[in-house]
Amino acid sequence: MKAECLTDNVRLGDKVYPCTVSMAMDLVGGKWKTVILYHLQSGEKRFGELRKALVSVTEMTLSLQLKQLERDGLIERQVYGVKPPLKVVYRLTPFGETFIPVLAAITRWGNQVAAEQGNFAVAENARL
Repeated sequence: MKAECLTDNVRLGDKVYPCTVSMAMDLVGGKWKTVILYHLQSGEKRFGELRKALVSVTEMTLSLQLKQLERDGLIERQVYGVKPPLKVVYRLTPFGETFIPVLAAITRWGNQVAAEQGNFAVAENARL
């Protein structure tokens, strides 16, 4: 029997999940969390850099997703300065870095699907 099936529930912090897949999806699921982690794997980014990279995300959604990723320990937020304008950067934590192999697998799969069933299109707002 698989480890994730040995008990009825999985506990992480104060949350209880029916299985490890449910727990993992709570941590990185949704439309933007994995994409944010993808962009942070190459190094720290400011909010504005993430906003530009995630073209169609709203500022409110990005802010909420960053807070959730920080709360769950996947990213950290570093504030430089004591008065506005502050410099705030986001980076992966060591725990967040453990997700990089999963990101690599998702990227490979996405590239395969695009190559076999779709195509790589130039964005309408891309500068050539």
